[in-house]
Amino acid sequence: MQKDSKFFDDMARIASGAAGGFMEMKREMEGMVSHQLEKILQKMNLVTREEFDNVQGMLSKARKEQEEMKKKLEEIEKILNAGGKKS
Repeated sequence: MQKDSKFFDDMARIASGAAGGFMEMKREMEGMVSHQLEKILQKMNLVTREEFDNVQGMLSKARKEQEEMKKKLEEIEKILNAGGKKS
């Protein structure tokens, strides 16, 4: 009976060791895949999130300024057209 118990204890230790080994392999593989993916993305010359947000902010500001200039131009045109009709 004790031989059976010792056998099962040994088997449990082996299974536990194998599970630990597989977990370590999994971590190693994830690290390698992550590293390769980073290298590929760097070669693609993509913009960072910060760069994208900065350009998006600049674009928003430019649109706002363009709308303001459009309104001013329309006001100036109204003034010039009104002055031309009076003569």
